[in-house]
Amino acid sequence: MGKLTLDELDGKIRKGIIDTVILAFPDHLGQLMGKRLTGSFFLKNRQSNCCDYLLTIDVAQNPLPGFKLAGWDKGYGDFLMVPDYSTIREVSWQKQAAMIICDLVREDGNPVDAAPRTILQKQLNSLSAKTLKAMMASELEFYLFDSTYDDVYKEGYEGLIPSSLNPIDYNILTTGFKDDLLRDICNQVSEAGVPVESRKGETGKGQYEIGLLYSESLKMADRHMIYKNGARTIAHSNGKSITFMAKYSDSDAGSSCHIHMSIIHSDTGKNAFIDKGAESLFFKHFLGGLNLLASEFFLFFAPTVNSYKRFSNDSFAPTRIAWGYDNRTTSFRVVGTGEGFRIENRLPGADVNPYLAFAASIAAGLYGVEKQIEPPVLKEGNLYMDDTLPKVPGTLNEAAENLDKSDIARKIFGDDVIDHYVSHAKQESDAYEKKVSLWELKRYFENI
Repeated sequence: MGKLTLDELDGKIRKGIIDTVILAFPDHLGQLMGKRLTGSFFLKNRQSNCCDYLLTIDVAQNPLPGFKLAGWDKGYGDFLMVPDYSTIREVSWQKQAAMIICDLVREDGNPVDAAPRTILQKQLNSLSAKTLKAMMASELEFYLFDSTYDDVYKEGYEGLIPSSLNPIDYNILTTGFKDDLLRDICNQVSEAGVPVESRKGETGKGQYEIGLLYSESLKMADRHMIYKNGARTIAHSNGKSITFMAKYSDSDAGSSCHIHMSIIHSDTGKNAFIDKGAESLFFKHFLGGLNLLASEFFLFFAPTVNSYKRFSNDSFAPTRIAWGYDNRTTSFRVVGTGEGFRIENRLPGADVNPYLAFAASIAAGLYGVEKQIEPPVLKEGNLYMDDTLPKVPGTLNEAAENLDKSDIARKIFGDDVIDHYVSHAKQESDAYEKKVSLWELKRYFENI
């Protein structure tokens, strides 16, 4: 089990050990999309195609209008899914299967600019030109429920029963009651080449966190996606369900995806945030860029309507753009010592697309280094109560407007990329605003 070379995969296919090869790519929503190829077909063809509409649909898979990339007016053609053979792995939660993460490429061989993996790779190329690499670690939180996805759907998403009826943050006893499943998830994704650091309870009822071991950022983004796929599939096969929504309940804590990051020198492996045992100018300017551009790049940290319901006072989710040392009321928490000195970006929720969040973090930091941006004045204490600090954007539409108007974002990512993601956000926001909710019916049906 675990990571495979192409020759090893071919050998296992010929021996009948593997009969299915999953070609998957991350879409704009942070989902794995793709095809399951038979092993015999993969041996002869290596790659496959997919409809280009997959980057222009909403989460319910409805085709959306107004995109330059694809549309009815363009006939909805194909992209090529080109395997990255460094990502081959066996996945035990699928029978006799291997998975390969792919890049999306046009028929002329050029990468698809709006594809999340391409967006991250371009930022990594900018780092590489400076002999630098970005190291990342995802801390994904989720809720576990004692019902399958099918049962939850049939019940209209009402009466959800979390796996624990009490908060379980760091509680060894109560987390132990469900640890067989959590252990199974950790072991299976680790065997698939996604190393796990730890698992623990969180502040919500039935809320958990599985921490993935840090790695180079493209590997971490791939691992993040594979882990989510495995965790949900394993839970479902055990009669359970998991949600990575940023806020599934108005009465329970939100689910975060804290991103720990550092930049290292490719030639020496040393942390660029440290210089002779002290904080480097690189670090200070990188932190300055993150704070400066957080609001403009916010859509890449909070991509859904639901994302914005997580940001509230005294919630462990930040409401102000600020930084601090080991302060969980900040957006950017500075932690660690020596080579472990790093920045924790606390803005993203568990619904984040890791490729976009990593790319935005790197781009903002590099902009700060290039322009020598000083970080804001350090604030201490409870920053929820500091009205002098800028607030995080309050809605998906506000974040989309911020990105749309950002000259810096357009210069870094390109107009086509920015227009693509702004259009998605605005159409999702419009759909939400037009929808009559169960809350409205209960509140107004009789009383208005």
